[in-house]
Amino acid sequence: MKLYGYVSIIFGLIAFQSLPLPTIVNGQQTTDSCNSTLPLNNLTFNSSLLQCVEAWSPQNFILRYAKTVENTWSFILSAPDSSSYIGIGFSTTGQMTGSSAIVGWIPSDGAPGTVKQYLLVGRSPGEVNPDQGDLTIVNGSLKIESVSSRLYMSFQLTAALPRQSVLYAVGPAGFFPSSSDFRLREHRFMTTTTINYNTGSQSVVKGSPHSKLRKTHGLMNMFGWGILIIIGAIVARHMKQCDPTWFYAHIALQTTGFLLGLTGIICGLVLENRIKSNKVSKHKGLGITILVMGILQLVALLARPDKQSKYRKYWNWYHHNIGRVMIILAISNIFYGIHLAKAGSAWNGGYGFTVAVLALTAIGLEVRKFLNK
Repeated sequence: MKLYGYVSIIFGLIAFQSLPLPTIVNGQQTTDSCNSTLPLNNLTFNSSLLQCVEAWSPQNFILRYAKTVENTWSFILSAPDSSSYIGIGFSTTGQMTGSSAIVGWIPSDGAPGTVKQYLLVGRSPGEVNPDQGDLTIVNGSLKIESVSSRLYMSFQLTAALPRQSVLYAVGPAGFFPSSSDFRLREHRFMTTTTINYNTGSQSVVKGSPHSKLRKTHGLMNMFGWGILIIIGAIVARHMKQCDPTWFYAHIALQTTGFLLGLTGIICGLVLENRIKSNKVSKHKGLGITILVMGILQLVALLARPDKQSKYRKYWNWYHHNIGRVMIILAISNIFYGIHLAKAGSAWNGGYGFTVAVLALTAIGLEVRKFLNK
């Protein structure tokens, strides 16, 4: 009997540990799972048909869905009520930009809940437009209610098959869009997933679908235009005592830098075509200007006069000053690109440190050159 009691206790502990941990908001339990009974009674569709997916485990998002009528899909998104909006987006590319989202919230002052469709034209709050989007929503199906400190947002879409790239978001705590314009603030948390509506299987997309292309674009331009070209210029100005080694080193560095930079610009053009953002026009314009200057430098190399030519001093003036302007534009555009990509302080700090080292090296060599005159 004692052995039976111990075994019962062990199995009881195992069963208890396998249960989903509750989320606590305002001192109340907000657990929901695919094994829970749906606490909604006023639905216009049969909830027993709904499949269930643990959509976003860190935020305890539960998505229930089903094709309840021909070409009509019913959804219920459940999430903890953290005094913020919750959102679900449907994307053709896996990107936030270009997707259409359904966002809902219930203000903490007791005002009725609101659910709206938004078109995500860009990443900034001003580019998230309320009452726009290409989702065909069944009239009267947008609803949100709070039950036991959880939000249940329901809606129906008319579609043969909803988009499989699904985004989820949680807004900033304590913020609710006002009725003046219903503008959203930037989300506090966000994730991107892909879902198979037939099997219910879901996978989380690790990072942006274009993150590798974006990093390649940034790194190629950074190392090409923003580092090697600068080193090549320093070699040409301060290492001429090592003739002709300095010349071949200068050519090798500038050519390698140009090829890396050209690769980075091509990646950038491909990236722009995929994300279709209207915020990169200045960045793109500067990049093309830098590329044209680089091409002019290569052409100038082929047309370089002999040292004894009377035109050599004009060529030198052109070559040196075009190079200086190109370097200044390249450094500026790299920092601007980091800002646009919201890459963070690590990128700014890393490249800033590199530029500082190169600048101090150039200044030190200039001082030495001046003292040796």
